[in-house]
Parts: sequence; structure tokens; C-alpha cells
Amino acid sequence: MLNDLLLLIKIKEGDIKSFETVFRHYYSPLLYFSAGITGRGDIAEEIIQDLFYVLWRDREKIQITRTLKGYLYSAVRNRSLLYCRRRKLDETYVSGLETDRTESDAQESMEYRELEEIITKTMNKMPERRMKIFRMHRFESRKYEEIAQMLSLSVKTIEAEMTKALRALRKEVELHTSIQ
Repeated sequence: MLNDLLLLIKIKEGDIKSFETVFRHYYSPLLYFSAGITGRGDIAEEIIQDLFYVLWRDREKIQITRTLKGYLYSAVRNRSLLYCRRRKLDETYVSGLETDRTESDAQESMEYRELEEIITKTMNKMPERRMKIFRMHRFESRKYEEIAQMLSLSVKTIEAEMTKALRALRKEVELHTSIQ
């Protein structure tokens, strides 16, 4: 534990060797842990790599109040469960779309696809962070506080990004509906 604390201090100071030590020590156990939750090794690998990328990128501002090991395992658990929820939502969304399309008439289906296309295009134009925040809030039903904690941002930043995302979506939908 003390060793992890010293490594964390060195990582915050930008010591790449300390970061590599932590990476080598925790990578495999975290990979198995994530694969056990997600059921997919390739996804687990992406989760772990992303976690270590964020750890290095945000090393100066990350606040670890517990042990480094506890932080890493909690982060992997959260990211793995998030993947599982997202996968389930995607499956539900796709099956819901198929059901809706068979039950609705051609006009409604066309309007729905157009709206979906507008939303997708608008989201793809958003900065990556804003799009990620929007997806987490709207598609994964996460609260602002939870998103802020997961992304190491303030709640005010999350609120501002959501406001900008909704404003952009509203503008594009209004522009599209005024053309027709």
C-alpha cells in the first residue's frame, strides 16, 4: 500500500517508469477481472487500456482517496458494467426499432429515420467529450454527478456540456422542420 502511494506520487510527477511498473503489475489481473464481467477478452482489453490512458493523461488531477489497487479495480468494474449496460441498451434499442418499424406506417418510419439521422449527424459533429457526456446521460441514464466522477470533471462542466449538446440538437431539428 505504501509502495502504491509512492508510485502514485511519482506518476503524478510524470515518472513514466513508475507508471510502467503499475501497468505491468495490474494489467493482467485487471484484464481477467474485466473479462469476467464483460465475457469478452477484446472488450476487457480496451477497457483496461483506456483506463491506463486516462490515468496517465489525467495523472495530475486524479484524486485517489483509497488505495491505488482499489481505485483501479473500482474503475474497471464500473467501466465493465457500463459496457454491459450499453450492450443491453443497444440490443433493446435495436429490437425496439425493429418492432416500431413493423408496427408503424411508412410515413412515421421515414420521419423517425430522418430524426434519428439528424441526431446522429449532430452528435457526430460534437466534440468527443460532449458526445460522451450526452450518451452517458441520455442513453445510459446516468446522473450528472456520476458522469462527473467517472470523467473526473465538475458537475458544472457536465451541465454546460449537456446544455451545449441539447442546444445543438434543438437547432438542427428546428432547422430541419422549418425546411419541410
